[in-house]
Amino acid sequence: MKVSLTINGEARELELDPWRSLLDALRNEAGLTGTKKGCDVGDCGACTVLVDGKPVNSCLMLGVEAGGREVLTIEGLQAAPACLHPLQESFMRLGGAQCGFCTPGMIMMAKALLDENPSPTEDEIRFGIAGNICRCTGYTKIVQAIQVAARELAK
Repeated sequence: MKVSLTINGEARELELDPWRSLLDALRNEAGLTGTKKGCDVGDCGACTVLVDGKPVNSCLMLGVEAGGREVLTIEGLQAAPACLHPLQESFMRLGGAQCGFCTPGMIMMAKALLDENPSPTEDEIRFGIAGNICRCTGYTKIVQAIQVAARELAK
């Protein structure tokens, strides 16, 4: 099936099997490999992208369901190639990423959280990212990175 959608601000048309997940469509058909395949059953959050501004486990959404919608992946978060988004910058600067596998999904979930609540408390951040699993950091540096990014974005 031909599916027309917008990915990272660019109109795209992808040829997809009706059973193909959005995750696989993004990685294989669109060539955007920043979104990670972790558990492939919606438990880990590594595949989180924003669809029409809302966080979605892309492994659980069919690619054809994204037809006519706007999808934002980690690759589209930067305003320009040489300009990191404040979330990317703070994750890098504060050590919010170690192995990096969960990082794209964690950052996309954090973006959705900050879009909805620009000044979250630590508890609200922890609740907001609860569906994204990190096996390396213990979450402290991730929470700190989100707090710093929230302050940066508020300026």
